Amino acid sequence: MTFADKLSEAIRKNDSLVCVGLDPDPRLMPEGITVFDFNRAIIDATADLVCAYKLNLAFYEALGDEGMDALKRTARHIPAGILSIGDAKRGDIGNTAKAYAQAVFSILGFDATTVNPYLGFDSVEPFLQYKDKGVFILCRTSNAGAIDFQALRCETERGMRPLFQVVADKAEKWNTIGNIGLVVGATYPEELKLIRDEHPNLPLLIPGIGAQGGELSLAVRYGVNADGEGAIINSSRQIIYASRGKDFAQAAEKAARTLRDQINQHRAHSTSH
Repeated sequence: MTFADKLSEAIRKNDSLVCVGLDPDPRLMPEGITVFDFNRAIIDATADLVCAYKLNLAFYEALGDEGMDALKRTARHIPAGILSIGDAKRGDIGNTAKAYAQAVFSILGFDATTVNPYLGFDSVEPFLQYKDKGVFILCRTSNAGAIDFQALRCETERGMRPLFQVVADKAEKWNTIGNIGLVVGATYPEELKLIRDEHPNLPLLIPGIGAQGGELSLAVRYGVNADGEGAIINSSRQIIYASRGKDFAQAAEKAARTLRDQINQHRAHSTSH
């Protein structure tokens, strides 16, 4: 099964574009709970409401051995049919890129990962060799500093284009087996629309709603493909820290359900026009 098929099945399984970001911060978690038990409770409460879970590796690496153990156990606990994304943002060349790809796909077992394309095709190619795995290339990220490089205008065969468009064009060219997607932040809706218009079939991983301020209606309207799919809309803090009490899992379930229903209302509106 191709990654595109996996994504489509995951979206249809729960009629959901929601991705829950499992980014554990012990300062925000209820006292006395381990990282894995926290994640397991969140997953068990929300697994019928999402299409994916995204684990940012930095939060686990920062917790040492316990964090890395929790990372592996959490990845294994994600139910079949729901995508697991290892948010690693790796970017290196040669054997190093090959080792990164092996770690995130073969050792940790993720269905997809995020990759920084700054070093060019040979930094991305080792990930693409895992044909059933998704490779989300950083394109127009949601942070304020993204403008430092991503908006720089570059000379191309098509005239002057911002770097993020050049990245998207390259990703389309490299997508020979259909396992490339793009990371495009909800905080830049006009750029999101531009990328979707130019690349109607590439999956988009969309961070930046909720705590970062991206507008949900625009993220859905501009992010989905013609079928109302092809987008993975990530929410982390808004869901997993919906409550800091013992009811955190129930609060996460409620927040995930609300987000899914809001997204689906926007999806219905987008595909009816």
